Amino acid sequence: MPTTAILSIDQGTTSSRAIVFSLDGQPLASAQYEFKQYYPKNGWVEHDPEEIWETTYRACEEALAEAVEKGIEVVSIGITNQRETTLVWDKRTGKAIYNAIVWQDRRTAEICAGLQDALDTVKTKTGLLLDPYFSSTKIAWILDNVTGARALAEAGHLAFGTIDTFLIWRLTGGQSHVTDATNACRTNLYNIHNNSWDDELLALFDVPKSVLPSILDSASDFGTTAEHVFYKRIPINGVAGDQQAALFGQCCFNNGDLKSTYGTGCFALLNTGDTALPSKNKLLTTVAYRLDGKTTYALEGAIFTAGANVQWLRDGIKVIKVARETQALAESLDYDHGVFLVPGFAGLGAPHWEPKARATMFGMTRDTNNAHLARAALEAVCYQTADLLHAMKQDGAASKSVWVDGGMVANDWLCQFLADILNIEVKRPEMMESTALGAAYLAGLKQGLYKDFSEISGHKALDKAFKPKMQTETRSELLTKWQVAVQSTLHFARA
Repeated sequence: MPTTAILSIDQGTTSSRAIVFSLDGQPLASAQYEFKQYYPKNGWVEHDPEEIWETTYRACEEALAEAVEKGIEVVSIGITNQRETTLVWDKRTGKAIYNAIVWQDRRTAEICAGLQDALDTVKTKTGLLLDPYFSSTKIAWILDNVTGARALAEAGHLAFGTIDTFLIWRLTGGQSHVTDATNACRTNLYNIHNNSWDDELLALFDVPKSVLPSILDSASDFGTTAEHVFYKRIPINGVAGDQQAALFGQCCFNNGDLKSTYGTGCFALLNTGDTALPSKNKLLTTVAYRLDGKTTYALEGAIFTAGANVQWLRDGIKVIKVARETQALAESLDYDHGVFLVPGFAGLGAPHWEPKARATMFGMTRDTNNAHLARAALEAVCYQTADLLHAMKQDGAASKSVWVDGGMVANDWLCQFLADILNIEVKRPEMMESTALGAAYLAGLKQGLYKDFSEISGHKALDKAFKPKMQTETRSELLTKWQVAVQSTLHFARA
């Protein structure tokens, strides 16, 4: 009898992956393809929609072929995606009218600055801030800067979608124009309290309702792949934005559960149950997941560059050849090495939200070398995470431990330094593909392959726990210097 499995599509910022998971959460087949990043102007970041589709499709075909060869039966598809990245396409052709504008893109900073009088309304309804990070101003920019786009939208010919919506459209042959609540809530157009697109916000951002997808639960019937797409038609049953999918994959189902994912950026989400906890410290109140019409909320802190710091070391200034070199380099220095990197490569996210910030290095001497740069790049991620958890604590939400995942946490030195700086236990699961796994779990719930959360949690296993070892005085000294560096960077950005 064939093994029953779920195909998880994980469409990220730098690559598209497909992983076939067994029901106990083990990867059985996989494929991954990177794609190009485009930087047409300072602060602009774009992806080619066709490259996104082609790499995703190729990864799926390869993973499915491997599954078939092993006698595995894929019965459902889950999708997780880079959030906020914005696409607008022509419904008649399925072709995007402009490149995908990536979540990191800062081109609409002036638009956001001009709307600050509406900040309270936006925060109250969406739980978000006014920032180029979110999708609404990206949609408006495309409609205003692509010739004839607004007329096409008014005629009902255009569709907007985050990456999940675009992939579902392609996979279903244009039959499904849908998203889920976790992606909808990242647009600045979705009211997280009544679970719907908000007419007042649509008017504020000048986005026509006709371009928007329908919003479904995170475990739902999103459509079935078209006849010609794969070797058989497969239902799409789970969708969640990447960070919410990671929260789900880490089994953070209880109020107070905290996870932090270290991919291109870093995102810490703390489950707040059925309470949409407002933040006084510029964190985001967001949808963790929506199941059977019931919304579970989370408090989120977003760091724009985490793994991207290491990519910069490798591809930008070329001080390392492969990412794993950073651990040995970091271990070669003492805590008082003196170099600090504030990685504002795409502005600074929570709790500062300064789109004009740029990366700054402090404390360099003639003796500064590759090791200092590598360690500063890793340490910056930990310091920024400490800023997020401090803000959460001030908002009345705290946790005694944090589950971590993402490519960076394979680095033991990073995990230990993170525990030292946060002064809480850092837990690394055996299965670190939490984002893809979360999408698979959602699909499995809808298919009835899991009866409840407890059955899913039963598959979770701890790889290693890191307990804080750093002296209080050392931690305090490092965090104080970090804050001086951050404030200096912000002062320069605002000068």
